[in-house]
Parts: sequence; C-alpha cells; structure tokens
Amino acid sequence: MATIDGIDPLRLKEVERIREQGENPYPYSYEVSATTTQIQDKGKKLEPGESLEDRVGIAGRVMAVRDIGKIAFLDLQDQHGRVQLCVRKNHVGAEAYNRLKKVATGDIIGVEGNIARTRRGEVSVDVDDHALLAKALRHLPEKFHGLKDKETRYRQRELDLIVNPDSKAVFLKRSRAIALMRNYLDAQSFVEVEVPTLQTIYGGASARPFTTQLNALGIPLYLSISPELYLKRLIVGGIDRNYTICKNFRNEGIDKTHNPEFTMMECYAAFWDYNDMMRLTEEMYEHIFREVNGKTTVTYDKKELDFAAPWERRTMYDAIKQATGVDVANMDRDEIIAAITEHGLKGVPYVAEEDTRGELVQEIFEGNVEDTLTGPIFITDHPKESTPLCKGHRKDPNLIERFEPFAAGMEIGNAYSELNDPVLQRQLFEEQAAKLRDGNEEAHPMDHEFVRALEYGLPPTGGLGLGIDRMVMLLTEQYSIRDVILYPFMRPE
Repeated sequence: MATIDGIDPLRLKEVERIREQGENPYPYSYEVSATTTQIQDKGKKLEPGESLEDRVGIAGRVMAVRDIGKIAFLDLQDQHGRVQLCVRKNHVGAEAYNRLKKVATGDIIGVEGNIARTRRGEVSVDVDDHALLAKALRHLPEKFHGLKDKETRYRQRELDLIVNPDSKAVFLKRSRAIALMRNYLDAQSFVEVEVPTLQTIYGGASARPFTTQLNALGIPLYLSISPELYLKRLIVGGIDRNYTICKNFRNEGIDKTHNPEFTMMECYAAFWDYNDMMRLTEEMYEHIFREVNGKTTVTYDKKELDFAAPWERRTMYDAIKQATGVDVANMDRDEIIAAITEHGLKGVPYVAEEDTRGELVQEIFEGNVEDTLTGPIFITDHPKESTPLCKGHRKDPNLIERFEPFAAGMEIGNAYSELNDPVLQRQLFEEQAAKLRDGNEEAHPMDHEFVRALEYGLPPTGGLGLGIDRMVMLLTEQYSIRDVILYPFMRPE
C-alpha cells in the first residue's frame, strides 16, 4: 500500500488494529512524576549496575528504537532532554514486550519503572509498564541527516523542535530572556499593562500599517505599529512606570532582521529622560545575558561583543564623522548636499526638494554608518525631523533627545526624552498629517485623543522600545530573525 500524503499506511493500519482490540491509541492523560533531567540527575549519582527502588512515571516521544532480541532500548525525549529506556522481555513478560516492540520512532509513550545505571554507565529507566499515548502517522526525518532545509524548518517548526535540539535551545533561551526582562522591570517598580492591538488610529512609529474592518461598527481599524501613545496616556493617568511586551505589525519588507509581525518591549518612566533610559537598557541587557548565558560576551559574525554596562555613547554627528570623514555638525543643507556628491555617500540616491537638512543627515547615517557599528553602542542626539514624538535637545535646537542602541550593525531599540508640550505636539502632528495626505505612507496621522491626554499634563518622561527578536538573535548567535521567531512569515506554498 502506497504512502498517501506522507502518512505511513502501516502505521495507520496499526492504529486500526489497536482500536479493534478495544484500546484507544490516543488516550486522554498520563500521570508523569519525573522529567528526563530529573532522571538523569538522580541516575548520575548511582554506580554502574545500581538502580533505585523508587518508581517513576515519564512520558515523551520515542526518538530511537534498538531491539536486540530479548532486550530493547528506546531513547525517550521530553521538553527537557532525553533518557534511555531499557525493556527486558523476562522482566515485563512476552505479551508486554511484543506490544512495546510495535512502538515506532516518533510515537509518544508513557512508561513506569526504576531509575538505573547500566554497567556501561548509561542512565536508564528499567521499564516494567508502558502505554501508547499518541501514534505518529508520519516518519521523523532520518536520524543522521536531520531536518536541514530552512524553509521546512520555518514552515514546520514543530518538526524542527523535535529533531533539532539546538533549535529548541534557542526558543527556550528566548522564553527565559523575556521572563528575566519582566522580572527586571518589575523589580524597578514598573507595572505591566496591556493596550489595544486593534486601533482606530495607529501611531508611535514611522511605518505603514495593516488595515482591517470592524463590521459591527462599519469602521476601518489598524493593527498596532507601536504601543507608545497608549503607554504615555497611562503616564498621564498616574501609572508612572509602565511597560508592555507585545506584538507590533508593520506592513514593510522582509529580510534577515525584519518580520511583519515582531515582538517589542516598550516602557515609560515619569521623571526620567533619555539618559536614564540608556542606563536601564545597558543594565537590563547585561542582566539578561549574564543570567541566560552565564557571561556578558557573545561571538557574533566572528566579532566579540560585550554587553556589560556601561556601553559606549556617541552622537550621530560624531558617528558620521568617524565613519565617513564628513563633519556635518556645522554644515548647512547645501553644504551637506555637496558633501554627498564629493564623498560618494551611500543612502541618498537623490535629493528631493522637500528633503530637509536633518532628513539628509539621517539618510547619511543610515546608509553609511549603521552597518559599521559593532557595539553595543548608543547613537544619541538625532535630527529633529526624525520623529515628532521626542523633546527638543536642551543644547541644540536642530536635534532631539533620542538614542538608538546598536549591536552587530543592527538597531536594537529606540528611546526618547518624551515630548510633553501639547501645543507643540499638536503642531507636529498636523505637519505629519499633511505629509500623509501628500502620499507619505509612513507619516503619523493626527491623534486627537493623545493630544487631549497631553493637555491634562504629561510629566517629564523617558520612553524606551527594545526589539525582543533582535535581542534573542544576539543572545543565541543567530543571523536571521526567522531563526528566533517560532513561526515567521512565509510566502504561501
């Protein structure tokens, strides 16, 4: 009988046979009393040939079966790792032994028995009872080649996690890192909050949104591109330190550092500024890397990065001068345009009439500096045109108090001393709304509710957004965002 759609007909027939015998090949539960890690820890304390009298119950997926006649060895895998099962025919009886011999690689089983250590020193469970918990109808990838095709790994992440321990380790580290971030912020008196994902007005970033429709009210809605404006409204409401870890959705390109759906942590603190947020960023990164990896350094793209605080701080002007030799700090717009041509600067394919001096500075930085920043480093003091949500710089009216942290050539966050002047905020939003009407799809729409909140009074506030996915890329030394997102966006098959 030929395999249909990847299903093994012999395994399907085995399911039918089990049912004909009045048994359920997919039972409802199983009592588990130990994990593979706990069994390994206890077993390593035994001498070769010794066993414990205490019985354990363990369940997991069978990853290998070796039948050598009157004894069979199985490798059982659970979330934590693997352990060997030892099944002796003279111990369990011929009937149970023959039933267990029908267990195939990929099946999920539960077993009971004693922890033992073989004469060769292998920690095992000496099985005296077992139960089939789920019959696998498809074969796992062949043992020695594994699952290497990246597209299959991304589309069938569950299969990737089964057969590639390194992949599972990445996502367990991701979970640990997010938990540590929460704990760190909680210890700093931040309060975790939730804000809408479906929004009538999008904002908080320069990005194109995904649009949808609320049929009940007959109105358009947008998937959140940022939680920023809601979190600042909560500062107005008296939640002086707040944060959220959420999904953002931006209708933009896909590459090794961008996915249309990604995870962010954003936090806001009343009475702080961007200097306080730099301190928070570097100390939180150091804490997470030390706790997850046991050290603050990683080797990324053959370069050692050390995330121990303090990180280097460099202004955008200085970063451009160091990377290109062009000192834009005291240049006017025409001089910057001339320097672009003279030095062959990248990132400015043409200069439009409406391009301001600050926008040209930003483009020069993005095209010529970003990918040279090994870091970790804070790039501070951006042009005022780069965002309408940030306070003006206290020493230079052409700049704002904004920073972006960089590592391995990637921007890994964004932070401001938050603009809290409602009159100026309304004016900047009106300018953005005009750009939106003129066809700039990444301009901010007018948000009257946010401005109204500011009119009640927003205290001096520092805000920070950190990309979780890129942090995990660095933490686990992965070079594509798809390798740290369980189910990244893929083109339909």
